[in-house]
Amino acid sequence: MSARFKVLQFNMQFGQVWSDYYPDHAPVRLDATIREIQSHDADIILLQEVERAQPGGTRSGESRNYAGLKQALAGYDSYFSLPKPDPRELPFGTGLAIFSKTPLRDTLRMDLPSPPVAFDFNGETRTPTDRLLIGATTVIGGHELGLLNTHLLAFFMLNTSSEEHPGQRKLVAEQLRLNSGRATLLGGDFNVRNHVSLAGQFGEVGYHTVQTKEWTWRRRPFVLDHLFYNDWLRPTAHWVKPTPASDHHTLSAEFEFTPGSGAIW
Repeated sequence: MSARFKVLQFNMQFGQVWSDYYPDHAPVRLDATIREIQSHDADIILLQEVERAQPGGTRSGESRNYAGLKQALAGYDSYFSLPKPDPRELPFGTGLAIFSKTPLRDTLRMDLPSPPVAFDFNGETRTPTDRLLIGATTVIGGHELGLLNTHLLAFFMLNTSSEEHPGQRKLVAEQLRLNSGRATLLGGDFNVRNHVSLAGQFGEVGYHTVQTKEWTWRRRPFVLDHLFYNDWLRPTAHWVKPTPASDHHTLSAEFEFTPGSGAIW
């Protein structure tokens, strides 16, 4: 593999396809998700909402979608993790995965605590479960590359914002800072309506997002999904693609290592 590579960022919504009429009741079709992912032929794949959480935190069949993805993406190494079990869990997407055509090592898993913001769900007062950041290291074309993947709490759905509750963003920014000595990519669904604020915060620790112009979510005109990179990398192209395989668009980008990044062999 050359030192130029392609990355796919995709919130796959646990395989639930999109319906313009009944989006919350559309069927789950993992085959459509897999076809979408395979069509990009990406070297690195960062996925969110891999599984559908079970109410009450039940964990039976918890990695079914991941098992299907591993089988379909047989040429990739992978790392997958779920948030810690929580009886407050609601039936939405959960779980993060990294797939790579090159071997992964030095995996990372970090819980991102959610504040006790009360909200109504079907007439009950609930508080949100914690979120997650995962990571790994790979080598592409002789260059070491750090990979991070996250899915933050959608505070705007709770009538507040991550500016008012900055804890998760601060933990992610600190991990970015710790990785600043080498080429690093961070992908994810950041669930931040004010993407300018997010880009500015991560910019302070040396990271840039590949795009802020095109919406990445079907339900509202927000740029929720990002690929952040530091100065050891340079994006050469990027694409936002609507897909019927999710309520999120795919975001993909090609990168190359900058001359100053150096090679380990």
